[in-house]
Amino acid sequence: MLGAGNKLIKNSSETMRVSIAICVGVMFGFFLGVSFTSLLFKKLNITSVLLHDFSIIGNNCTANSSQNNTNSSHKNEVVKDISKIWVPSNPKGAERLPPGIVASGSDLYLRRLWGKPSEDLASKPKYLVTFTVGYDQKKNIDAAVKKFSANFTILLFHYDGRASEWDEFEWSKRAIHVSARKQTKWWYAKRFLHPDIVDAYDYIFIWDEDLGVEHFDAEEYIKLVRKYSLEISQPGLDPNRGTTWQMTKRRGGRDVHKEAEEKPGWCPDPHLPPCAAFVEIMAPVFSREAWRCVWHLIQNDLVHGWGLDFALQRCVEPAHERIGVVDAQWVVHQTLPSLGNQGQEENGKPPWHGVRQRCRQEWDMFRHRMENAEKSYYKSIGIDPSNFTAHT
Repeated sequence: MLGAGNKLIKNSSETMRVSIAICVGVMFGFFLGVSFTSLLFKKLNITSVLLHDFSIIGNNCTANSSQNNTNSSHKNEVVKDISKIWVPSNPKGAERLPPGIVASGSDLYLRRLWGKPSEDLASKPKYLVTFTVGYDQKKNIDAAVKKFSANFTILLFHYDGRASEWDEFEWSKRAIHVSARKQTKWWYAKRFLHPDIVDAYDYIFIWDEDLGVEHFDAEEYIKLVRKYSLEISQPGLDPNRGTTWQMTKRRGGRDVHKEAEEKPGWCPDPHLPPCAAFVEIMAPVFSREAWRCVWHLIQNDLVHGWGLDFALQRCVEPAHERIGVVDAQWVVHQTLPSLGNQGQEENGKPPWHGVRQRCRQEWDMFRHRMENAEKSYYKSIGIDPSNFTAHT
């Protein structure tokens, strides 16, 4: 009985210790949990604050960046508007360039490949003379070139492709040579003598190769052209050589003449071609201002220039006073068919036959183009073109 009681007391004591241990464990766990949660909340709070702060900073940065970008974009637009160059008075295509850098004109002066550009030219020729040549006429051209002083740039257009064979002449080494086979001087002039290219020259001579120059001096010719205010001119032609118009025949005892009498009915208006305001196309001389107009008159596909002589008067005003023939400096038209021989033989006919036929066709084509262009112009401004007398 006593043993059973002792066992019961022992079991009760162990039960109590276990209960106390459990309670202590629960309480420890509770306090540990509370402490960890509090610490976690504090840590989370710190992180939250930091994230919040970064969020504010980020938002501020984004806002500032956006504002800066907006301001920068606005500033760029303003700067762009201010810095954008557009000068309508510049040549077409060069409106985006500052006027101070625009070089609208040029020249045919030969320059060195070394040294200072400002020291390239000991002198600047004031005039330009061009000859369209074949090597067979080298002696004639040699004589002609020697009639032009150092004040002239010499330009040879070679229709036979033999440009390199002219170096036997000392002057050829300082001349300019352009070569394209079987082409005429007006083909060359349209492509290589644009007014902006020859702007440096006061006068431009565009001559054939078959001119005798024994009685011609270029400097004296220029003096007379200036004296009589001729914008378009030619030297008088020896009246005893070849067939020519009355207007272009040399008259003895005078410096220049500006009018002539032709066959009855040829000149309804004595101030119009071929009785006035007229030179032929074999040896014309143009002022810089007149050439700027004449170049635009030359048709790109009409290479022989027939008909131009009747239309040149459109480029100066008053034409019957500004176009004339210089009698005191005259030449001989030798009428050599050298370029004509560059044609092609067809149907048993010689080469020059097709060339001459093309010349006549071009004359008709040019005349019709001019008439149609004039009619279209007057119609465009509401005027009946039949009320006007044709100029050509």
